[in-house]
Amino acid sequence: MKKLTKRFIVGLLACAMILSITACGSTGNSTEDKSAAKEESAAKVEEVTAETTTSEETAPTSDEPVTIKITWWGGQARHDYTQQLLDLYTESHPNVSFEAVPAGWDGYFDKLSTQAASGSMPDIMQMDYLYISTYAKNGVVADLNEFAKDGTIDTSEIDETILNTGMIDGKLAGMVLSTSALAIGYNPEVFEKAGLAEPDGSWNWSEFIDTNRKISEVTGKESIIVSSGATGDIIPLRYWLSQHGESLFNEDGTALGYTDDQLVVAFLSMWKDMVDENIYPDPDEEAQILTLGHEGSPVVTGDAATVLDWNNYASRVSSVNDKIKITTPPVSDENGESGLWNKPGMFFSVAETSKVKKECAEFINWFVNSEEANTIIMGERGTPVSASVREAMIQSGNMTDQQVAMFEYADRVNEIAKKTPAPDPEGISEINETIKNIGSSVFYEQATPEEAASTFRKEVSAILARNK
Repeated sequence: MKKLTKRFIVGLLACAMILSITACGSTGNSTEDKSAAKEESAAKVEEVTAETTTSEETAPTSDEPVTIKITWWGGQARHDYTQQLLDLYTESHPNVSFEAVPAGWDGYFDKLSTQAASGSMPDIMQMDYLYISTYAKNGVVADLNEFAKDGTIDTSEIDETILNTGMIDGKLAGMVLSTSALAIGYNPEVFEKAGLAEPDGSWNWSEFIDTNRKISEVTGKESIIVSSGATGDIIPLRYWLSQHGESLFNEDGTALGYTDDQLVVAFLSMWKDMVDENIYPDPDEEAQILTLGHEGSPVVTGDAATVLDWNNYASRVSSVNDKIKITTPPVSDENGESGLWNKPGMFFSVAETSKVKKECAEFINWFVNSEEANTIIMGERGTPVSASVREAMIQSGNMTDQQVAMFEYADRVNEIAKKTPAPDPEGISEINETIKNIGSSVFYEQATPEEAASTFRKEVSAILARNK
């Protein structure tokens, strides 16, 4: 039983956050909306004062009744199966009961920040990558390192790169629950109609474009789609820079991370050429496509061949078309490098004020490493982080082909993944708007790629400079 010898007294945290998404797509909200929410919140963050106090309060012993207050965001399906998990855990741990507080994304962090300010945070809270650093640096979430080191939370089956996404200033501020990674979703029937073999992921950009060029010549339609648009947000550019050994932002989000604007020029020129060749839609056509949603996407309906999305794409649209498959995005023509990284889906964090940290850690360990638990979750929160859990679920025979592909893809990414970028910096929604604008200016020939790259550097540098 752990004695609590220090407690943080918390000042005001962030508030006013709006709809967003986990990149893995399980919540169905947009990255730009989430980023805007983060900015509005961060603008209202007050410095938190941490005072050291002593306390003789102690947590219950392992056989004494324990109540764990837990909160998460999601839809009704997630609420239902999470409650099922809590009930199942209590069956095997009769002394542990839960006070469940399910919520939607809208208002989730408003309430959490208010609870942090009053010292009444739930014991366990679902945490997002965009906000974990803020909560960690303000001292309101516990360091889970001690539970990882003593084996309470088994991290042996988790890739170190993805585990470390929860590590803030040397403290394990959150236990990562799931991952996602960029992927190419494709329609095998479209490839067959064009007389082409299905892709195996060994292509570079030139080969990827040539394949789609041939398909466009057969179908008379654009062949490539990007889920958010090639310049709809910073994800495609971030991938492009990553495979050239560069980062979009520096580590603390105060400046751009690359120095050679020719990389951005080449990126914009490549997509401009595809627009000109009718391989990729222009911004107006793209806007119309995006209104169709994932299930109405031209790739799903057979009007396009490939889409840059996340590795749950095929699983996500399987109710409409169960023939869709995934493979890896193109590698660099110059060096053959992939730019893939593992994106953490979400975390479980434990409140610093919790008196039952050990019991919370035991539950989190079960949630992450139990085949029983993950058979119920079935990847709804993203690809499980435990390699042994993924393998057991694949071998169980209870998964769809698309779910199996999603899980197997995670192992492929682990072999080639680059360092996971730091959470998006403040100002990301403005940056997303900037790249959208410069992309349109290039595609409609209102600016050259060189002019647009220069504009991007100037405007984004000004946005990031505020973070200093």
